[in-house]
Amino acid sequence: MTRVVVLDYGSGNLRSAQRALERVGAEVTVTADATAAIEADGLVVPGVGAFAACMAGLTAVDAAGILQTRLAVGRPVLGICVGMQVLFDAGVEHGVESAGLGVLPGRVEPLVAPVLPHMGWNTVEMAADSVLFTGLPADTRFYFVHSYAVPDTTGLVTTAVHGEQFVAAVEAGVVSATQFHPEKSGDAGATLLENWLGAL
Repeated sequence: MTRVVVLDYGSGNLRSAQRALERVGAEVTVTADATAAIEADGLVVPGVGAFAACMAGLTAVDAAGILQTRLAVGRPVLGICVGMQVLFDAGVEHGVESAGLGVLPGRVEPLVAPVLPHMGWNTVEMAADSVLFTGLPADTRFYFVHSYAVPDTTGLVTTAVHGEQFVAAVEAGVVSATQFHPEKSGDAGATLLENWLGAL
């Protein structure tokens, strides 16, 4: 059975992420233990709330060191929502820029849209050759809750539109990330998580 660690740094829907991963066949541990996080087949970095607060929690558990070690040996990582955002170089909230983990190039910025937060179901423009979205039809909807987003980055980029186009998911080598919540996206989210597990 595929072993997955959901990184516990004091933020994120830890139990819902755990349940969603268990639903698709993973053996899941929720922990801040660095050794477990480094050695697992897959590492999930969840996140809700403010970018800077999440970074403070991640710093406390040495997430940068954990990720650096995992990526050096090609072990996959999945970031979800703010857990995706913190993988980027920096985040700007309320006019203040905070450093991110720097795993992916780009900046998280306020989403320019008539209604914020962007909350609810939305379709995405799936990247060609995407592994995460394999088997999902083009009109599939995923559940979003956010007011900040990454306007662009490199890698296999899936986008969505709410006021403006933004990165909905990115696949860059062993690093995958989604702005939406697969654990709240029903069968579509389960398929995406299953696809991720299948690639570990």
